[in-house]
Amino acid sequence: MKIINYILLFFFIGTSCTYNPKAGINEETATRGNIKIGIDESFTLLGQAQLDVFHAIYENAHITPSFKPELDIINDFLNDSLRLVICSRKLTKEEEEYFESRKIFPKTTLIAYDAIAFIVNKNNSDSLLRYDNIKDIFKGKISNWKQINPKSNNNNIKVIFDNIHSSTVRYINEKFQLNNKLPKYCYAVNKNEEVINYVEKSPNAIGVISVAWISDKDDSVSKGFLKKIKVVAVSSEYEPEGPYFYKPYQGFIADKSYPFIREVYAINRESFTGLGSGFMQWIAADQGQRIVLKMGMVPATMPIRLIKTSKKF
Repeated sequence: MKIINYILLFFFIGTSCTYNPKAGINEETATRGNIKIGIDESFTLLGQAQLDVFHAIYENAHITPSFKPELDIINDFLNDSLRLVICSRKLTKEEEEYFESRKIFPKTTLIAYDAIAFIVNKNNSDSLLRYDNIKDIFKGKISNWKQINPKSNNNNIKVIFDNIHSSTVRYINEKFQLNNKLPKYCYAVNKNEEVINYVEKSPNAIGVISVAWISDKDDSVSKGFLKKIKVVAVSSEYEPEGPYFYKPYQGFIADKSYPFIREVYAINRESFTGLGSGFMQWIAADQGQRIVLKMGMVPATMPIRLIKTSKKF
């Protein structure tokens, strides 16, 4: 991903974080300093794009990202290793109480809407799945492709997650109330790229990833991944039998037609307006939200315009 493309697109836009020329050279501000933050590995491409532009504009800001599964970055956050985390959930009540007992009051900001994408092998003809098909796979009721399509050339289903500690595992567990009991044909690798590579080589596999990895049609990484796999279209949760099926595109995430949507948050534990606060505010402001839009996700704090097109025959 070329930083210069983002600079040309956003440099002319005014910033919401004001540089203070009177600040001492070693004094941390909203746009100056040296900190470490945690980013859910699901949002690696989004986080890196935001950091590239922020660093290009604020040369005295030095933010080092740690890209890890959600559970790991939350643990680092609780253990004082990180000032800021970007993930797909809020703090739990127990986590908030832990911070409050230490007189720390984290601030949570919604920054984007993401979706869980299901991907299959290029040779798999079953790329339209009913919502109940997906549900029954995770409930252990469907374990073979022929239960979905008797004419399928594939056999036993293998579900591939990015990591056992990932936000996608937690999301599916909560969505279908599995009580942390995934079927025995569910497996985990280490990261989203490995899910895509596994599905590319395995006709029976169905991968579970963040749409952020495949949603930016202009990004070389996303385009490369899309050449390897097919993205599944799913019927609405409220019309599980169809007749309409939706891929995790921006429009279908924005109007909630696609049934597997999740929120993305920035959580900051600073007690002053430091660099973590400045970066969080910047992502939630115009420049950062435009990057969210460019990445193929749905901005949380700026309006988007949905255009409905029709094709006449």
